This record gives sequence, structure tokens and C-alpha cells, in this order.
Amino acid sequence: MERHFDEELNDLKHRLTKMCALAETMIGDAIKALVQRDASALTAIQQHEAEVNRLQVEIDEMCFTMIALRQPTASDLRFILGATKTTTDLERLADQAVNISNKAERLMKQDPLKPFVIIPQMTDIARGMVRDSLHAYVNRQVEKAREVIQRDAQLNALKKEINAEMLEFMQRNPATVPYALDIVLVAHNLERIGDHAKNIAENAVFVIEGKDIRHGTENRPAA
Repeated sequence: MERHFDEELNDLKHRLTKMCALAETMIGDAIKALVQRDASALTAIQQHEAEVNRLQVEIDEMCFTMIALRQPTASDLRFILGATKTTTDLERLADQAVNISNKAERLMKQDPLKPFVIIPQMTDIARGMVRDSLHAYVNRQVEKAREVIQRDAQLNALKKEINAEMLEFMQRNPATVPYALDIVLVAHNLERIGDHAKNIAENAVFVIEGKDIRHGTENRPAA
């Protein structure tokens, strides 16, 4: 029985890792289409989204079956229950990549306002957060999870830079408003991706330590 449970747990980790890799690829393809004006990068995103959705359903069903049949111990139970939360965040951040791809399809038909600098920086941070948060979760690495959480502040700061930059364009030339607003929304999508990665990292801390640190409760003084 224990050997079968270990095999199922490894299979669960493998599926989570595959789902994460697909979502990260979607983010990269969406930004590649935007920055490099490469429409071919958009073709696989819809297929990847369907695969991400399928994996979410499979993983959730697998988790419920494992709980019902294997009666896991407290630590493994937290991991399995946490996996269902993790799939939700992975699916939602993949949706954010789809949203970016939709904007990229519009924006690549127009002349850019300026070379992209901050958006690629945000993308590198967001993709790294997604990858590292899942790695921390699957491998139960609490320090890596906490490091991912700290990176969220970098994304928020870069989003503010984008907002200020695009506001300046819109104030100088109202004709740039539609383009600039789409760029602001892309930055928002990337910031949301970071939020979902942060959720996964916080979930990892809970699985490893049994400590709920959502909403900044870890550093909040006791009442």
C-alpha cells in the first residue's frame, strides 16, 4: 500500500510540474509575440491552455481519490490538499498569459511607442516566480518559497513604472491612449501572474511548516 501511495505521489508531482511548465511557456510565447512582433508565437497558446485545463481536472480528481483511498498522514494530506489550490493558481496564471496574447495580437499591428524594456524585465521575474514557486512546493523547500514571495515586490514596483510611463505618453498625445492602455493591462497581467506564483509559494510554506502566512500574517505582531 505504501509503495503504491509513493508512486501516486510522484505521479502527482510530475503532473504539477508539467502543468507549471506549460503555463510558463504560455507566458514566454505571449510576451515573445508582443516584444518581437512574432505572430507565430501565438499559435501554440490555445493548445497549451486546453492542456493546462485538462491537467487541472486530472490532478484535482487524483487528489480526491488519494485522500479517499489512502488516508494520508497530516503532512501528505496538506500536500495533496495544497495541490488542488496550486492547480487553481496555475490555471489562472495561464489565463493571464492568454489575456496577454490577445493584447499582443492587437498591439503587433501598430507601431510601438518605444522599445520594450520594463515588460521583458517583468516577464523574467514573473516566469522565474512561477517556476521557483512550483519547485519549492514539489520539493518542499521552504527557503526557496519565501524567496519567491519577496520577489513579488519587484513586480509591483515595475508595474508602477509602466503605469507612470504610459500615463506620460497619453498626456502628451491622446492618440496613444488605446496602445498605452493595452501596455498598462499587460503589466497588470504580469503582476497578477506574480500574485498567483506568490500564492503557490505561500501554499508551499503551509505544506512544509503547517503555518498559514497569507495576507502578511507571518510578520504581523501578535494582538
